[in-house]
Amino acid sequence: MSSPQPSAHVGFAFPGRWLAGTSLLLGPVLLLSGVLLRARFHFFFPDQLAAYDQHPVLLTTSYSCFAAGTVALWPAVSALALRIGALRPTPAALGGGLVMVGLFARTFHAGVDHLAFGLVDAQGRRSAVAAVAASYQAFHIFQYASFAVMAGWLVLAAGAWRSRVLGPVRCLALALMALLPLGVLKGTTPLSIVGAAGLCVALVPLGLATLLDGPRPARRSVAWFGVGALGAVVLGYASSLG
Repeated sequence: MSSPQPSAHVGFAFPGRWLAGTSLLLGPVLLLSGVLLRARFHFFFPDQLAAYDQHPVLLTTSYSCFAAGTVALWPAVSALALRIGALRPTPAALGGGLVMVGLFARTFHAGVDHLAFGLVDAQGRRSAVAAVAASYQAFHIFQYASFAVMAGWLVLAAGAWRSRVLGPVRCLALALMALLPLGVLKGTTPLSIVGAAGLCVALVPLGLATLLDGPRPARRSVAWFGVGALGAVVLGYASSLG
């Protein structure tokens, strides 16, 4: 007996309106916040470690916002690629795939940043600087993804322009994300601010439009979402204590 076949018409496309809209709003804002919070410190890693040594809360907040924004962007990229793909599937698939790989690479860098800051706490700044300097050119698989971090946004912006998903100005703003520096313990430059601000210009209005385009959720759905969100917070806090 054959298994039932899925319907030809699919009424839901992941990540869905609410997750996509929230990501389009929150991801760029978190990224820009992280960039701005460390803007007054010098760019290279010895200066970033020195800044953490003197201002641990500020630098932790900055790098945490940037890492959270990087992770929060994946539904936004998925939703944007889905819109582009309706008319231009090739740049949607290629650009979306490259940007996703770039987000994975930045998340890996964020883990190294966290370890380096932990070395400052455990062994002191000088020891941490020496350890990072000695291992800065060490092999890791994500070094081959460096091109994707920059090229992905250019391809995605070109697809958004050709499909008319975004206007010319917002397509240019999206492409500016290619200017955002990549790597371990990178501080803020004027190009960092331009790139992150451009992402806000490109995606935040789309996030608002996505959230407002459709019916409001039922009270029961909102209540269940609240319970689920509270449960996730409690589980996250509990797991952090382990």
